[in-house]
Amino acid sequence: MHSGELDEKLAQCARAFSESTGLGCSLSTGEGEGAWEFGYSCQRCDLCRVAGVEKQRCVEAHIYSMNAAERFGGRYIYFCPLGLTCFVSPLVGEEGVRGKLTAGPFTMVDKEEFLQYELREKAGLSPQALEQARGVLEQVPMVEPARVEQLSLLLFFAVGFFNDFSAESRMLDRDRSAELQGEITSYILELKREEGPKPYPFQTERALLESAARQDGPEVRRLLGQLLGAILYASGRDLEESKSRIGEVLALLSRAAVEGGAPGERALSLSHQYRRELAALPTVEALCAWAADALGRYAQSLFPFAGAKHAQVIRQCTTYIHDHYSQKITLEDMARRVYLSPSYLSRIFKRETGVNFNEYLNQVRIKKAQELLRIREIRMTDISLLVGFEDQSYFTRVFRRVTGALPRDYRERVTGRKGRPHKEETT
Repeated sequence: MHSGELDEKLAQCARAFSESTGLGCSLSTGEGEGAWEFGYSCQRCDLCRVAGVEKQRCVEAHIYSMNAAERFGGRYIYFCPLGLTCFVSPLVGEEGVRGKLTAGPFTMVDKEEFLQYELREKAGLSPQALEQARGVLEQVPMVEPARVEQLSLLLFFAVGFFNDFSAESRMLDRDRSAELQGEITSYILELKREEGPKPYPFQTERALLESAARQDGPEVRRLLGQLLGAILYASGRDLEESKSRIGEVLALLSRAAVEGGAPGERALSLSHQYRRELAALPTVEALCAWAADALGRYAQSLFPFAGAKHAQVIRQCTTYIHDHYSQKITLEDMARRVYLSPSYLSRIFKRETGVNFNEYLNQVRIKKAQELLRIREIRMTDISLLVGFEDQSYFTRVFRRVTGALPRDYRERVTGRKGRPHKEETT
């Protein structure tokens, strides 16, 4: 297909997507220069002018997101400098990215809510500018968060028709595999410097599961590299033995997904799918690239709010809770950390996670308490303090509400013996 004919087909694709979804859709070069646009696109949006923001900032955000889409599997949902949502899929050829299709901008919340929190509180617009912005937002489409992920997937498949899939696949595999191979090689060299046989790194495996639950990308990749390095070192890079060990790791991740709230049937289906894919991998290099991708898909199952409007804010909150649960944490303090009002943070936290802020905090603390209760030598009063409860009676009430049992009864059940309780454990 010649370049002119290809551009015409891409323009038809962008028009069809815009007219069928009601969203703006534009075709741009890799440098951000617009070629075609349909519907309410960024070029038609006047919000930057009203807010006094240079249009170049939007262009830079679009280019960055195009590169991110290439790195993260062909699609990327992001926000413009003023908080409007877009998603993008790159056009990939043998020479790399040659353009992109961008859908948006649109809002995912009520427009009045967007005015008050994104533009008044965060962007600091004056009352006069807010009135002008209100007029601009009348033209901006609104999309429910649940539909955004599906629409971005639809655009990805539409763009995929024009992409050189072999080139795209090679670039993605090369990127994932090269970074992961670096971690693996580095860890194997560390192991070789040590003397004697190395036991299986169960602590690393556990830390990997916890990092996946927090969606801590850099830590997940570091720990995955260590775990695969240990597996490959112990197996002598034997492909079949490595497959067997990695299959065990993925089975653990499947159970972690269910415990994290993912539907059991979905996790079971993914587990079956991954076993089939794992069996067909021809080389150790392919195994490493596949494992990185499979882990990412499990993380998506663990956190259904990962692609939602306020994903980054929610992730900041949940990561902070997991890291500081033993300290005093209040909604007001957390709101200051993420630069939102407490009432707004409370509302979006409940909407995106399904539980309110304090309930999530208590669930994390009680889960940690359950781990400590398995250690008979730690007193109940110490446990309540270690997980962030200053009042033991309140800790007991919360523990019973979350687990259905008193801390004392839970300890007796999991340790298999009653023992002699400390004086304060009689509550």
